[in-house]
Amino acid sequence: MKRRLLNQEHLAFRDAFRRFLEAEVLPLHEQWEKDGIVPREVWRKAGALGFLGLQVPEIYGGHGAPDFRYNVVITEEVARAGATGLGFSLHSDIVIPYILTYGTEAQKLRWLPPMVRGEIIGALGLTEPDAGSDLAGIRATAVRRGDEYILNGQKTFITNGINGDLVIVAAKTRDVEGGQGMSLLVVERGMAGFSRGRNLEKIGLKAQDTAEMFFSDVVVPVSNRLGREGRGFHMLMHQLPQERLAIALMAIAASEAVLAMTTDYVRGRQAFGQAIGKFQNTRFKLAELQTEVEIGRVFVDRCVEELEAGQLTTEEASMAKWWTTELQKRVVDECLQLHGGYGYMTEYPISRFFVDARVQTIYGGTTEIMKEIIARKLG
Repeated sequence: MKRRLLNQEHLAFRDAFRRFLEAEVLPLHEQWEKDGIVPREVWRKAGALGFLGLQVPEIYGGHGAPDFRYNVVITEEVARAGATGLGFSLHSDIVIPYILTYGTEAQKLRWLPPMVRGEIIGALGLTEPDAGSDLAGIRATAVRRGDEYILNGQKTFITNGINGDLVIVAAKTRDVEGGQGMSLLVVERGMAGFSRGRNLEKIGLKAQDTAEMFFSDVVVPVSNRLGREGRGFHMLMHQLPQERLAIALMAIAASEAVLAMTTDYVRGRQAFGQAIGKFQNTRFKLAELQTEVEIGRVFVDRCVEELEAGQLTTEEASMAKWWTTELQKRVVDECLQLHGGYGYMTEYPISRFFVDARVQTIYGGTTEIMKEIIARKLG
């Protein structure tokens, strides 16, 4: 089925970003996986070429991309390439929109230009050791003292956790139950009392820096608060559909890439005197997966259109997130099986796609939480 989401300008942009990946990322990504982090210089190069903060208006140093589809191109190409160390999507699709939507004019002028240039890297501090998908259960506190907040607490599993210079932290500013009384504070690198734990070791996403963060009597100016005090939970709920759609975009693009590489592999791999792609089991399995991925692609593209029209609902984003990420898990598992023993070897890309896929059904809200959100809508 012909894809209609992207026009010629989007496709030209995709070609440019592919060249960037081929020149600046793919030859080095294996080393970054060993290092556990992507060098900051890559962020600056991406910023200089206009690949960060695409929708930031020119007045704030951006390029004012006319639609979210340019962001779609970046997210999909990173996923297809397996360049999972790049935290560009979190930075551009999640962190920057919080500042664009809820930031004051002074905040936008201060933070957005260096974020577009890749000089300041964004992170989002939500998850805590005892609060993951249940955002209402966070325990970090920020007590107001005049024109300052005194922030205390801990966050974990934070993407861009080591490289991050600007962290949007969710904290309780009022001692009330549930999500009420939560505010969003921007914590900056170098603030006294703000420290990071180790770069966490994961089974996948090896090049992506993921860390713990600790806040001990961190003095955060009130001028670093996003939006109104006590409205943090509402802001999170408003922005989560775009975050979950970004994850769905990654899932579908990675699934397409895995199917393509597996189809090529089974054409050449011989067993019992013929290519394994000629066996009915192989052909039927690939036919099933291709059909499901195509269906997922159509739905996700439709969600992008709904997002741009301001009509994407929380339930629809949750549907896209849980279904495509569970599909991705199934696709990589079946495709690794078709690679046989070679699929279990780290020198084959399918092995990395396999381990990198596992977290997709966890972060951004687990599959179980996605189903709960959808079920509530059904009443």
